[in-house]
Amino acid sequence: MSIPNLTPIYLDNNATTRCAPEAVTAMLPYFTEQFGNPSSMHSFGAKVGHATKGARASLQKLLGAEFDSEIIYTAGGTEADNTAILSALKANPERKEIITSTVEHHAVLHLCEQLEKEGYTIHKLKVDGKGRLDLDEYAKLLTDKVAVVSVMWANNETGTYFPVEKMAEMAKAAGILFHTDAVQAVGKIPLNLKDSAIDMLSLSGHKLHGPKGIGALYLRRGARFRPLLRGGGQERGRRAGTENVPGIIGLGVAAELALEHMEQENTYVRALRDKLQAGILAAVPNAFATGDVDNRLPNTLNIAFEYVEGEAILMLLNKQGIAASSGSACTSGSLEPSHVMRAMGIPYTAAHGTIRFSLSRENTEAEIDRVIAAVPPIIAQLRKLSPYWGENGPVTDPEKAFAPTYA
Repeated sequence: MSIPNLTPIYLDNNATTRCAPEAVTAMLPYFTEQFGNPSSMHSFGAKVGHATKGARASLQKLLGAEFDSEIIYTAGGTEADNTAILSALKANPERKEIITSTVEHHAVLHLCEQLEKEGYTIHKLKVDGKGRLDLDEYAKLLTDKVAVVSVMWANNETGTYFPVEKMAEMAKAAGILFHTDAVQAVGKIPLNLKDSAIDMLSLSGHKLHGPKGIGALYLRRGARFRPLLRGGGQERGRRAGTENVPGIIGLGVAAELALEHMEQENTYVRALRDKLQAGILAAVPNAFATGDVDNRLPNTLNIAFEYVEGEAILMLLNKQGIAASSGSACTSGSLEPSHVMRAMGIPYTAAHGTIRFSLSRENTEAEIDRVIAAVPPIIAQLRKLSPYWGENGPVTDPEKAFAPTYA
């Protein structure tokens, strides 16, 4: 960083969060003193088994699940997503269709692309200019040919919520299993799975101030299921492999902290996010927030800056000690706009310049003030280099102008 005296500001929490110190402290003994295998019958294993049971109860409470046995630990959100979809297909071999959306995480989309090559029919629900789904289109697709619906709870780039509880009810009425990738939603908004029709839900520890390498799949009691991994009898025979005990303990503490800070997430963090949005948009012309801004995660802000490149913005922000993201971290490095921006019909002149700011409860108002001050001169500097930006704004010469049409 070129300004060494400035304290770094981290606004990329949808990519990963800092593991909470409380979680780290709780995990450490399970690498050394409490190293027993929880499946062992002796006292070393029993102590660890008791601790993992407590951690499972904490996660159950965060999810609002009815039974702790409805939680299956995985290595992360991707494994949970893959397990849910593949299990549904194996449990319903006569059904060869899947419903998902065009803006899912690649953990779902890439799996569906592979399944399509294997003969399955994939229905990808489209979104409108604000990233919203059409439930009428969805209803028409719910037939007895569909094995599973997999739709995310909240989009990782825009934060836009999907009506997954309503969609799960519709799927249930049609006899179809419903899965939601809730990696971004868990820990940020209150959940009550017990009173929903959701059959399966994926989450990841490092998205809610827990450790990396641990996640979970919620599986409603009674839902049809086939394991992805087979071997030992861990997780009641539903996910073979020795448990990642330190990760499970850390995720349990992260779940407790998330529940404790839920109100803060939806008041303090939301207020910081809104201040950041208002401050930037008031100072930067030809910029707008993408997604459904009235119906999104409290920590997420995605702004499209016209006529500039997102990668260049990120580099200049980083020089000032500010970390953000262009689209999802999983697609960084690509010169193409994210599939989410393209699905919403965001014009290329704006889609190339999208920046995601994702906050956490650890951010401060002073940090937000610094970002609001830093962004406008960066955009102005980059627009001086843009062939589509003149002294007074976008180029109007029809030979040179890039004329976007907003969805």
